Amino acid sequence: MRVIGIIAEFNPFHNGHGYLIKKAREIVNDPRAIVMPVISGFFTQRGLPAVCPPAVRARQALLCGADVVIGLPFSFSCAPSSRFAEGAVSELVSTGVVTDIAFGVDTDDTDLLKALSEERFEDNVLFNSKISEYISTGISFPEARASAIKDYAVSKGITGDIASVLSSPNSILALDYLLALKKIDKQHRINVIIIKREGNGYHEDKINGEFASATAIRKAIFEEASNNFSQSAIALKLNGHMPDLALGTMLSAASSGVFTFPNYVDYIRECMLAANASSSLDNIAYMSDDLSGYIKNTASDIRPGTIPDDDYDLKVFGNMISTKRYTLSRIQRALASMITGQDNSCLEIKRPPYIRVLGFNSEGKYCLKIMGKCAKIPVINRPSDCLELQSENESLKKIFELDMRAASTGWKLYDRDTASEWESIPVIVK
Repeated sequence: MRVIGIIAEFNPFHNGHGYLIKKAREIVNDPRAIVMPVISGFFTQRGLPAVCPPAVRARQALLCGADVVIGLPFSFSCAPSSRFAEGAVSELVSTGVVTDIAFGVDTDDTDLLKALSEERFEDNVLFNSKISEYISTGISFPEARASAIKDYAVSKGITGDIASVLSSPNSILALDYLLALKKIDKQHRINVIIIKREGNGYHEDKINGEFASATAIRKAIFEEASNNFSQSAIALKLNGHMPDLALGTMLSAASSGVFTFPNYVDYIRECMLAANASSSLDNIAYMSDDLSGYIKNTASDIRPGTIPDDDYDLKVFGNMISTKRYTLSRIQRALASMITGQDNSCLEIKRPPYIRVLGFNSEGKYCLKIMGKCAKIPVINRPSDCLELQSENESLKKIFELDMRAASTGWKLYDRDTASEWESIPVIVK
């Protein structure tokens, strides 16, 4: 049985995701290959709440080509690229059934990515000192890391347009997936499928063409949702840019009260108020390097109207708070950690301690039966399953409790009871 793992957010599921699933099956030359995405939960890698709850996004994926959808715990889904990648790769490998891992890139030079992944630069003293040296010049950690990788690669005789390759978020993630695989899959059992991304750039915020970016799709949703939610207006704007089944699933769930699209502006305002009222943020994850003090000082300047109600993509907020030293994504991850209570001890847990099944179809059900016998970590179908396991595993207990706090925050933003997660069961698509 061929099982293709895919690392994604599906925030929301769009044509590019459908292309990735279809192309992965074509590359392995098996139209019946099981596709198993691992997706972020209530919060995404860049530190903001997802546009739809995990169950809605799982149903979108299952209706559009996936067979089993599993969830990545908050501590790994709302994290820098290296932690996000290692968490996702580790979870897929831990299923015991995944034979391939597929992901998209924004570069044609996949050989350069592979060459870079062969170097153990993360453990190199000179490499890490270079990062510190670049950070001291006032640039952000991602920029410093990219520059240090380039310097290290050149010193090892690796040629190519390294700067261009590392300028794309998807390609940086791809490199981190490859690095994680080298660390986790030591026997090289997993086949890697690298697929060139189609359509608009990652940060493109205008909808055009068949493969519109998730950024542009979210912006279109929030613009319409803020104007007395009109299902037909959103459908008209997104028609052709998302698979019909994915679009229909999202709009049906929103119109029937399963969730309300989150208001990022209200969320950020609440975070900044909480930061301002907090006695100390020093032990909160990602608040190191004086970020805690910077956020508290900036939070006191947030007043009604400072962040406009229509700042759907938080550009005004980003311009106000981000610096070369502190990127907006890092600030958002730190705020998400604060609001969910993630402290630094959570970051000491390097890999997910359980696999949460979010949904499956009939083919996926058969795969799950095999996974139940092969998985290297517990497989859970609902939150209550963790209650029986947490007394035996401190890491599982800590990550599970954090997940439930993130879910509580998420459901509040979706205008649902904060305890809704206790009722969550896997989505089943026949």
